[in-house]
Amino acid sequence: MKRRLSSVARVGNIAIGGDNPIRVQSMTTTDTMDTQACVEQAIRIIEAGGELVRLTTQGTREAKNMANISAELKARGYTTPLVADVHFNAKVADVAAVCCEKVRVNPGNYVDPGRTFKHLEYTDEEYAEELKKIERQFVPFLNICREHHTAVRIGVNHGSLSDRIMSRYGDTPAGIVESCMEFLRICRREQFNDVVISIKASNTVVMVETVRLLVRTMDGEDMHYPLHLGVTEAGEGEDGRIKSAVGIGALLTEGIGDTIRVSLSEDPEFEIPVALKLVDSIEECARLREQAEASITDDTVTLCIDESDWETMQLKAAMAVGALFIDKKAHQLVLQNPAFAPERLTELADAILQAARIKFTKTEYISCPGCGRTLYNLQETIARIKKATSHLVGLKIGIMGCIVNGPGEMADADYGYVGAGRGKISLYRQKECVLKNIPEEEAVDRLLELINADRT
Repeated sequence: MKRRLSSVARVGNIAIGGDNPIRVQSMTTTDTMDTQACVEQAIRIIEAGGELVRLTTQGTREAKNMANISAELKARGYTTPLVADVHFNAKVADVAAVCCEKVRVNPGNYVDPGRTFKHLEYTDEEYAEELKKIERQFVPFLNICREHHTAVRIGVNHGSLSDRIMSRYGDTPAGIVESCMEFLRICRREQFNDVVISIKASNTVVMVETVRLLVRTMDGEDMHYPLHLGVTEAGEGEDGRIKSAVGIGALLTEGIGDTIRVSLSEDPEFEIPVALKLVDSIEECARLREQAEASITDDTVTLCIDESDWETMQLKAAMAVGALFIDKKAHQLVLQNPAFAPERLTELADAILQAARIKFTKTEYISCPGCGRTLYNLQETIARIKKATSHLVGLKIGIMGCIVNGPGEMADADYGYVGAGRGKISLYRQKECVLKNIPEEEAVDRLLELINADRT
């Protein structure tokens, strides 16, 4: 398998892209103003094998405190690059660029206002003026990054496309790609090259198809920036691992990807071993993918894997066949491995088919991994919601710690549970907020009441 050749981005003391190793990373879930908590969690991520650590910076205070976190880590002997995650406030990105090695900005809310899901009409002249607004804000930021040797990640999320992009392109891979390309064209004009791109979605089909389209679009414009891969809001446990392996693995086995993050609704250090297994399995799974495709008969993929560890079996199977089902080359899957009971293999096959959006045999949970913005105990809440709803086969429930990707990512869900403030939850039916600022202690029961009322 030949890996896509990208340019190289320097991020602190590591290089991403080119013939460098595929880098693995994670994101803290601690309050970015709590220096010690962030340092301790970052160390757990690093010692698990993480090569970059991202922290949320929702305001200038948090952005400035990245310098304190960095200083404390260096004092303790850790030089891993830190990444600031910026949403909604471009001025925060300017501050963060001075305090850390890389800044992630989201084109959907960097200059464009927060989405309201309204259709907007623009003349071509008005649309061009909107692009000039982006350039006027973005170029000074790039100059700060250049001065301080700070890299940039252009991180597009399917769930946070601006109303402007949605109005012109719709909820399509083309719109997601264009949201990214608007910023990349500015980077190229300004000859700013330390850029990494990510395009993420909770829907593996959207994620894979959009990244493929981005690669073709960049190639058409002679751009070759390195790519960060991830399935956002993948969930937790086996389902989160399988969904991540389907989406990330489909691209890795095609030679696409320079750095990855497995987003799980768990403590972030648990993401790293999963990511490392995916990276270590690329060549084997690329071969298995070829064998699996050759096996297709009667709309069925048959895959034989010689693997005795169950988690590794899950990841390799999902990674090897993910693209075949995303591309709808078949609709049924038979897994063979004498180390495991047939019933267990059938359950795994069903989970892979669900992750690839072929058929649904259980409730689907779209849950964020959490970060410093999260407004409630994510893991406990997911467990409570799963206990109450796991019998609702085919229902999709979004569980979001805050509003950043909430309504957008939940457009693919039937119902959503979103942190609205400390101790407050808002409930959604698809992307429509139907109950606002419910006390957290009542919210799961109110979600069940909403679901039951709609089903009667």
